[in-house]
Amino acid sequence: MTAGGRRQVGGLPLAARALLALLALLALPACSKSEPALPRAEVGRFLAAWSALDTAAMAAIVAEPPPDFAALVAGMSEALQVTAGRFTAGQVAFAGDKATADAQYAASLDLAGLGTWEYTGSLRLARVDKVWRIEWSPTILHPALDAPGLRFERTRAWPARAPILGADGAELASVQDVTVVGLAPGRIRDRAQVDAVLKEQLGVEPAEITAALTAPGVQPEHFVAIRPVRQDRFAAMRPILEPVPGVFFQQGKARLSPADGFAAHVIGRVGEVTAERLEQLQIPYVVGDRVGLSGLEAAYERQLAGTPTGEIRVVGSEEARPRLVYTFRGATPQPVRLTLDTAVQAAAEQALAGVTQPAALVAIDAATGDVRAVASRPLREEFNRALDGRYPPGSTFKVVTAAALLGAGTTVETPVACPPEATAGGQRFVNFEGEALGPTTFRNAFAHSCNTAFVSLVAALPEAALTAAAEAFGFGRAYPDFRLPVAGGQFPAPRDAAEKASAAIGQARVIASPVHMASVAAAVAGGVWRPPRLLAEAPSEPPSPGASAAAAGPLRDLMGEVVRTGTGTAAAVAGQQVAGKTGTAEVGGPDPDQTHAWFIGFRGSLAFAILVERGGVGGRVAAPLAARFLTALGP
Repeated sequence: MTAGGRRQVGGLPLAARALLALLALLALPACSKSEPALPRAEVGRFLAAWSALDTAAMAAIVAEPPPDFAALVAGMSEALQVTAGRFTAGQVAFAGDKATADAQYAASLDLAGLGTWEYTGSLRLARVDKVWRIEWSPTILHPALDAPGLRFERTRAWPARAPILGADGAELASVQDVTVVGLAPGRIRDRAQVDAVLKEQLGVEPAEITAALTAPGVQPEHFVAIRPVRQDRFAAMRPILEPVPGVFFQQGKARLSPADGFAAHVIGRVGEVTAERLEQLQIPYVVGDRVGLSGLEAAYERQLAGTPTGEIRVVGSEEARPRLVYTFRGATPQPVRLTLDTAVQAAAEQALAGVTQPAALVAIDAATGDVRAVASRPLREEFNRALDGRYPPGSTFKVVTAAALLGAGTTVETPVACPPEATAGGQRFVNFEGEALGPTTFRNAFAHSCNTAFVSLVAALPEAALTAAAEAFGFGRAYPDFRLPVAGGQFPAPRDAAEKASAAIGQARVIASPVHMASVAAAVAGGVWRPPRLLAEAPSEPPSPGASAAAAGPLRDLMGEVVRTGTGTAAAVAGQQVAGKTGTAEVGGPDPDQTHAWFIGFRGSLAFAILVERGGVGGRVAAPLAARFLTALGP
C-alpha cells in the first residue's frame, strides 16, 4: 500500500492501467473478428469418404448435390472398374475473399486388369451459413468431365502371347488357326451318339460334355465349345462329326504345339484363369483372362503374356468424338527358349506311342547337359514323371557301382563269380529268374546284370566309396534354374552291410528320376556329370567328374557290351553304336512281382533314359523302346 491507501501495480496506479487498456481496445480495427479457418478438415472428410466410396458422406459435404450424385460417383468407379481408390489432399488456399477456397488433391485408382491410374484434381469450396461446402461440378471427380453428359469408358486388350521356342528356334507353342468343335444343346437328338463320337474323335469324356452343357447361362441355341482342333486333324474327322445332330463348328485360334501331345508336360497348357491362379497372379489379371495353367506356360506366364494395353477415354453423345485421357502401354511379351530339339522330341513321342503303362523318356546332350527331349505318359495326367518321378533305379545304378569298383582297382576282365545267390549282412540276394553265370569276368557280369557278383564285389569297397561315386554322378545335387518340379537322385549312406549291397544294385533307399538317370548315362558318354539344363537362358553349371579318366573308357565299353551280348540286345539298331544298361527295379508293396522296367544308354553324344512303371523286365520292355527311339531319330 502507498501513502493515502491507493493500490499500485507495476509502477503505475491501477486506475491508470485500466485507462490505457480501454484506449488500446478502442484503437482496434472494426474487422478484428476471428477469420474463418481453411477447410482442410472438410476436404479430408470428403476424400476419405470418396476412398471408401461412401457417396452419402460425400454428398453431405457438397452444396446442393444433384439428385443423381451417388449414381455419378458410383458410375465412374464402375466404368473404370476401380478396385481401390486413394485420394490425398494437397494445397488448400483461400480463393480471394476468404469466403471461398480451392483445394488440390491427388488420386490413385487401381483399375482391374490394367494397373494404377494417377491424376490430380481440384475442389472449390464456399462458406454456406458459416459452414464450408464443396461446390458441385462433375470436374471435382476429374478435370476432363468439363461438360454435361460426359462419362468415362475404358478399353483393355492383351498382346499376342509370345511363343515357346526350341533349341533351333522352332515354335513349340504358338497361336494357330483351329476349328472349335462344339454343341448346340437344343439340336442334340441322341446324347449317347454325341458322347461316343466325341470320345472317339476328341478323347472327351461324357462327364466333361455334361459339365459344358449344364454350365450356368447355357441356352438351347448357344454354341457350347468343346475342343479346339488343329486344322490338319479336323479335315480327317469332319466327315465323322458333321452328320451327328447337335455337333457344330466355329473357326478360332488356340495355343498349340507342333503335334498333339508334343512335349505336353514341359510346355504345359493355357486356359481360362482359375480362382487359384487368379490369387497367385493378381494384378493385372481378371476373371476370364487366359493364362498358363501348367508347365512352362505357367512358370513363365508373365514373360510370355506381357501385360495388357488399355485406354481411358471421356465420351458423351454418339456424335461427340471420344477424348483420350490416359494410356496403359502394357509390356511386350517375350519368348522362352528351351534346349529341346524338335527332331529328338518327336522321336521320343513316337517311341512311347501306344505304351499303355505310365512311362517316361528323357534325352540329354552329353556334351552340354542340355535336355533334348522330355516325354511323359499318360498325357491325361499332369504329373511329369519324366522330370519329377522318384523311383528305385534298379540295375541301371550298377553304372555308378561299376565306376566305384573300377576306381578301386577292378578291371573289365577281372575274374568274378556269379553264383545263384549271395549273402550280405545276413540278407539273401539272388539273380533275376535264378540265373547264374558261374566263374566269369566283370565285363560279363555287368553285361548280364549279375546281382550276386556285384553284392560280393562291393563288400570289399571302403565304406565311403559307393557314396562318393554316387555324388560324382550327381546324386544329392540340385538342378538350378529348372523352373519346373524336378527330382534328381538321392543316395542315402548305407546303414549296414545288407543295405550297402542292396544300394549297389539300385534298391534299398536309392531313388532317381528318369531325367537323372539320363544324366548318369550322359556322364559316361561325356566323361563328366553335368546338371541337366532345360532353359537355354539358364547359365551352364560347372561339370563334376562323372567318371574318372581311367574309368570313363571302361564304362563305355561295359555299356556297349550290354547291348552287344547282354541284357540289352533289344536296344540294338543296325548300323548304330548303342551302349546302355537295363534295369528291373523292385517296387515292393502288395505285389512283389511287379517291377519298373528301365533302360539308360547313349549313342554318340546323345544320352537317354526310359522308364515304364510296373512294366516288367527292363531288357524286354524298356530296351525295345530305346531301339524304337533311336530308329525314329535316324542315324
